[in-house]
Amino acid sequence: MTTTRRTLLRAAAGFAVASPAILRAQPAWPNKPITIVVNFPAGGLTDGVARSFGQHVQQATGQQVIIDNKPGASGNIGAALVARAPADGYTFLHSVSSTLVQNRVMFKTMGFDPDKDLTIVSGTSSGVLPVVVHKSVPVSNLKEFIEYAKKNKVNFGSWALGSSAHIFAQGLNEKFGLQIEVVTYKGEAPMWQDIGAGQLQAAMGSPQAFNALLIKGEIKPIVAPSRVRAGKFPDLPTSAEQGFTDGVFTVRGWLALAAPAATPKPIVQKMSDLWVAAADSEPGRKMMESFGLTEKPLNHEEVMKDYEVLKATVIPRIVALGITPE
Repeated sequence: MTTTRRTLLRAAAGFAVASPAILRAQPAWPNKPITIVVNFPAGGLTDGVARSFGQHVQQATGQQVIIDNKPGASGNIGAALVARAPADGYTFLHSVSSTLVQNRVMFKTMGFDPDKDLTIVSGTSSGVLPVVVHKSVPVSNLKEFIEYAKKNKVNFGSWALGSSAHIFAQGLNEKFGLQIEVVTYKGEAPMWQDIGAGQLQAAMGSPQAFNALLIKGEIKPIVAPSRVRAGKFPDLPTSAEQGFTDGVFTVRGWLALAAPAATPKPIVQKMSDLWVAAADSEPGRKMMESFGLTEKPLNHEEVMKDYEVLKATVIPRIVALGITPE
């Protein structure tokens, strides 16, 4: 009995000594500044959500959140930086889903593997991107636009190769035997300039970017290619509501908050909870309202499931476009 008791006491003493060391090896997260790399320039939706949601994370944790813009190569440069960063919960990526999905078939090499090198923490809706037509095009809905395109030359603006706009226009061509010409730009700004000048008959993009043309009456929305109606255009029916239920006419995608793949699951889950809650914080709510975003962010489990659906849906469509990888 004496030996057993001593043995137990020594074991307990050893545990008492070891436990603080174990605790010290796993300090509470976060205990230092967090960096969120945004792989697009400052000023856009991706950057704006990162800053407003990051403000909530900073307030909730008491740790500084640093936004570091690293644009280039359609988002690949910033994403690769985060993929190679220490998986300790202090470096995250805020990007668009196309960086993780479309880019894998748009580029010969991305500098990282989206599936192996990153895990998605949360996904925030990028909002509804309405299809609009120039005021000279006498249509008011998607059915009328298709009939118009059967009889007239139509140029459709896209802000990038393989974009949602590109996929949507090509889907119209394939499903209805049209010959819509997709005109590719490096961003939305020059695209809206051309449609304002009447050089494009149609385009798809963000309401914030085309708002000035809308106010002047130069363009008019004809359909919301989304699962829900646009917050800023509550009377604009979705594709499905207009009878176009094929998935190619419903744009899928979100803004992705991601972390290096080996980031501890408890940290991923905590950051996911913070990011989802940020949408209801004062800075997050203001940002959501300013961009007309109505859908709440997806948490880690939800976005990882939707990620698989997105890949299975979008990648074949990009491949079908026949774009030669850069």
